Amino acid sequence: MCLIVFAWRVHPRYPLVVAANRDEYLARPAAPAHWWPEAPELLAGRDLEAGGTWMGMRRDGRFAALTNYRDPSQRLAGAPSRGQLVRSALEGDEDTLDTLRAIAAESPHYAGFNLLMCDGLSLGVHESTSGAVRLLEPGVYGLSNHLLDTPWPKLERARKALENGLDALPAEAPLLALLRDDTPAPDHHLPETGLSLEWERWLSPAFIRAPGYGTRCSSVLTVGADGGTRFREWTWDEAGALRSAVTHEFAIGA
Repeated sequence: MCLIVFAWRVHPRYPLVVAANRDEYLARPAAPAHWWPEAPELLAGRDLEAGGTWMGMRRDGRFAALTNYRDPSQRLAGAPSRGQLVRSALEGDEDTLDTLRAIAAESPHYAGFNLLMCDGLSLGVHESTSGAVRLLEPGVYGLSNHLLDTPWPKLERARKALENGLDALPAEAPLLALLRDDTPAPDHHLPETGLSLEWERWLSPAFIRAPGYGTRCSSVLTVGADGGTRFREWTWDEAGALRSAVTHEFAIGA
């Protein structure tokens, strides 16, 4: 993922609410969210080039998602796919803190990333570039291609929109709208990540359309206090139009 906003233990009926966009090269093949045949407890999209995933959920409530860290000067030639880290987090049995610490020990082998992980009881983040591993208090948070809650314009807009959209749950339209927001940031608010000004402009909205690159799918996940879980994912074509949509509903532990 390249944009994730999430509410942890804020809503009285939905302890976890996630809205996320996956931005990727348009030519990179991927499959929409599905139950994996070889790992039937795992619900996730799949990168068909490297075999990993960007965001997923397990039937027992375990959740993980990853964003890349944007810094062209720190490219790591020959590094393994970061999508394998999400699968590793989902398939493990350690609690949130121990899982993130184990991943942190391996993170120098990967290009920069941020990994969110929840075991159903606690939610935490590992930032590979800072080395931080920490559990999060209840609140509304956001991750893009920098550290947690870095105040990039699109992240601040999306996080505020999520806060405003929580009252509308279980309606998901406000969350999808925040993910489809293609409002660019003004030049004086653009981050400086080592890319050209033109690319910073293209990447500044929540919903991206750039040459050969863009928002490939949008996901909304809601986990209810009663364990009822709903995972919706919309896949977009190169023009940003809807290509397909999937909905998965299940009860945690059922």
